[in-house]
Amino acid sequence: MSRPPSATAATSAAYTLLSRADWGANESLRFAADGSELWPPQYYPVQTITVHHTDDGSTDPDPAARIRAIYRTDVLADGYGDIGYNYLIDEAGRVYEGRWSGTDGTAAHDAAGRLVTGAHVKEYNTGNIGIALLGTLTSTPPSSAARSTLVRLLADLAERHGLAPSGKVVYRNPVSGVSRPAPAIGGHRHWADTDCPGTVYTAMPSIREEVADLIVA
Repeated sequence: MSRPPSATAATSAAYTLLSRADWGANESLRFAADGSELWPPQYYPVQTITVHHTDDGSTDPDPAARIRAIYRTDVLADGYGDIGYNYLIDEAGRVYEGRWSGTDGTAAHDAAGRLVTGAHVKEYNTGNIGIALLGTLTSTPPSSAARSTLVRLLADLAERHGLAPSGKVVYRNPVSGVSRPAPAIGGHRHWADTDCPGTVYTAMPSIREEVADLIVA
């Protein structure tokens, strides 16, 4: 389905969003045998946005199947209780709802606009939106459609949460108290010793400029 921008978002930031039901999330995976939720959602104000690549090694041509596989790995192998990313983007430029956030708000958010905590940057997940581009981008750039959608999604989220695309923040985890300076929009490599998000990391300055251009358009 086509997701219109929120009332406060740039009209040029529209993108196609597929819900968990659309990509076939098996919601029973989020629950233990006794019916209890493995990872009850917690919500906090957004402070920053982090871009990833999934680097999952899959050659399956069906992006929904790849997301289902990532979901199963995050739950069954890594023990998260749900998929760790808040959003995912496929090569055709479609956005997928990630971490379950309830039924009373928009994807990744509750009714008050707070972010559901994901699992994508160790120690720095709370208030940090995780967006993952499907695929391994270590030496190749994302498709033009994926990059364009990334810019649109970032513009929507940055404007919605009052983030300056090229700005800096002093991130503070409200749960653990850990604090550090960070870009308002960055890549996983800004937070940890990793090659994620591959070639997107070096493209972040131009991506931020494109995001800013969309917001003021």
